[in-house]
Amino acid sequence: MPLARIPLPDPGSPDLRSPGRFLAWLARSQRRGQWMSMLWGTLFLGCRSAVPFCIGAGIQAVVEHRRGELWAAGAAALALGVLQTVASSLWHRQAVWNWIHAAAQTRQLVARQASELGSGLVRRIATGEMVAVSSGDVEKIGWFVETSSRCAAALTTWLGLSAVVLYREPRLGLAVLLGVPLLAVAVWPLLGPLERRYTRQRELGGKAAELAADTVAGLRVLRGIGGEQLFLDRYRAASQQVRRAAVRTARTSSLMQAQQLLLPGLFILGVTWYGARLVVSGDIGVGELVAVYGAGASLAWPLMLIGETAESWTAARVAAARAVRVLSVTRDDRPTPDTMADTPTETAPTDTAPLSAPERSDLHDPVTGLTAAAGRLTAVVCGDPDQAGALAARLGGHVTGGADPGAGEPSATLGGRELDRLPLAAARTAVLVHDKDPVLLSGTLAELFDVPRSGAVDPGRALAAACADDVLAALLDASPDAGGDPMRARITERGRSLSGGQRQRLALARALVVDPPVLVLDEPTSAVDSHTESRIAAGIAELRRGRSTVVLATSPLLLDRADQVVLIQDGRVAARGTHRELMHDEPRYRAVVTRETTEDQVTA
Repeated sequence: MPLARIPLPDPGSPDLRSPGRFLAWLARSQRRGQWMSMLWGTLFLGCRSAVPFCIGAGIQAVVEHRRGELWAAGAAALALGVLQTVASSLWHRQAVWNWIHAAAQTRQLVARQASELGSGLVRRIATGEMVAVSSGDVEKIGWFVETSSRCAAALTTWLGLSAVVLYREPRLGLAVLLGVPLLAVAVWPLLGPLERRYTRQRELGGKAAELAADTVAGLRVLRGIGGEQLFLDRYRAASQQVRRAAVRTARTSSLMQAQQLLLPGLFILGVTWYGARLVVSGDIGVGELVAVYGAGASLAWPLMLIGETAESWTAARVAAARAVRVLSVTRDDRPTPDTMADTPTETAPTDTAPLSAPERSDLHDPVTGLTAAAGRLTAVVCGDPDQAGALAARLGGHVTGGADPGAGEPSATLGGRELDRLPLAAARTAVLVHDKDPVLLSGTLAELFDVPRSGAVDPGRALAAACADDVLAALLDASPDAGGDPMRARITERGRSLSGGQRQRLALARALVVDPPVLVLDEPTSAVDSHTESRIAAGIAELRRGRSTVVLATSPLLLDRADQVVLIQDGRVAARGTHRELMHDEPRYRAVVTRETTEDQVTA
């Protein structure tokens, strides 16, 4: 059977009402693969279980000197062996594919979620949590989806084998029919402790991954202050906690696996002992005893599959709960402890009407009362620096929530339309938020500027407006194979070969190339010197003339270029005007822009 290609064109819309429903949705999404795995598994286990009956028939034929039946039994055993070999290969192929398919589909869902929410996701879900979900958790989820079809094959084989033995020897058949469920249920008491221990291991692993991510991100700073050893000790302690939790989980898991071997062995011993008594009493022949023993021994594998499925369900349920938590985050909510409840995740209704003329629409934030007029350069000065980041997120349609984690905030509007109710693609096309700490991916400069854009601004104009001449020279010096073409110069991962100011200007040029109807810049010149900042301010004002632009900054060089400056104090608009007017008439504005202290204001 041809297998579908991955990545999938569309990973689908998962059922996020609970971890169990999510796992069931994954299994349903690959129904064909599940049925094929069950078919090949049933054929393999059925042939495996039927071989002992052929051997038993052959032995009975030898005892009764029936040569024809001996040859027939041998031929049947040979045919079953060949069929079993083919079915085993196809079963393994399909089962592994089901595992890979489920893991890849989950990974695609997480990647799509990260792509749609962008930096808003990592503000709500820890980086270490994201790494753990997209690595270890998807493997556990794939494991359960794969074992569930194998378990179905095992149950089908058990029912078929019980029917055959029940027909040939009712008493032994009844033992087989009732004994297997009892042995399968025996593993149940260990599932609760295994789930609790694996949940704890998973929580500690996520924290350790988060600590590692934070340490790597701040490695330069740590080296500068000599804090490497401190964080190394912290990570060593965290990893030891994970190790101890993993050992506790492994103890329970190994006990389950030992049980899967011991109990079937005792079951086979009991069935064989009972069959031997029937042989001594003359109720059955030697060949039938061999057949019953072989059939009972073949049940060990289905029993192991049932136990493995129970173990995989425990691990997958914990992993799926984490995946559901990540996938349930939307632009207008935050993950809460009840995200994994059995009730459906409620999301805000989407405003699907087309957004007309965003370049001629005012951008309004109802939280602060800020209104950025269409076609003008508006500068915003915030008395509290933390409010600037929250304001930038809201202006891009990312509701950040209030002091109460469960409380939402009103959405920013563009032309009276709530941004967080618009389809994501429409909101991103209309408003682009240039983050304070932008990320540069590795690749050539041409690839950096290969982004959706209007076409009105070419990379050369954008780089000139961002005063990036020295950045181009630095990239060319580090890329001798570029042949003197800056667009072929390579940028290292996150632009680490460049200074902070150079990275900032490249990211600013990328935002200017997009040329969105509304551009929000959060401190776009915080890492450059005053001379360069002055030139950048002039470049932004010239390039964005007639386009709606919001700049969150406290630099007088930027503020002086704005058509309107708005002061926000205590979360609300406190004053409006030009930079020079506010400097003359508004002490609170002057205090923020000039960094005056309270004593300075009193002295003045």
